[in-house]
Amino acid sequence: MLQIRWSHLLAAGGAVTLLCLSGCGSTDLSRTFGLTRDTPDEFEVTTRAPLSMPPDYTLRPPEPGAPRPQEMSAQRAAEAALVPQAALAPTTTTGPISPGEQALISAAGPPAPANIRQEVDADNAAASSQRSLTDYLMFWRKPSPPPGVAVDPQKEAERLRDNAALGQSVNQGQTPIIQERPKSLMRRLFDWL
Repeated sequence: MLQIRWSHLLAAGGAVTLLCLSGCGSTDLSRTFGLTRDTPDEFEVTTRAPLSMPPDYTLRPPEPGAPRPQEMSAQRAAEAALVPQAALAPTTTTGPISPGEQALISAAGPPAPANIRQEVDADNAAASSQRSLTDYLMFWRKPSPPPGVAVDPQKEAERLRDNAALGQSVNQGQTPIIQERPKSLMRRLFDWL
């Protein structure tokens, strides 16, 4: 009889323990103890303009809920992120360029030349053509050509002109292709690497 009571007590204690532990699985309790991590939504995070001293102290206090004059709207912030030149250019609302802004612009130096992109591309091409010994050792194999057949452009243009002169269709004749020259013995030997 004593064994039955102990088994009933153990079963009741286990049921109560399971009931208590099931309450620990809720997200509210785990959030209370700091077991879950709540990260902010990156699309809802906005920046606020820094606090600054007003130019004079005769300003009236701001109205609650009124838009801040120094903050940009979300559309203006997106435009500034996409096209920084538009955000930096003087707008009609700010008025003409101040003497301080003009001094800053003149101190920045002369404007970039009109062909700056071609100069940068030429510099990059010259720098990339000079390969070091390490580049030669690491990248000694040229990449394999893309699949397909390469058409010889000069011979193809000549064939098309001849067909047009003779009044034939463009499909008449063989399309000239660029033949790959045969590989040397050393090249064939190292191709398996």
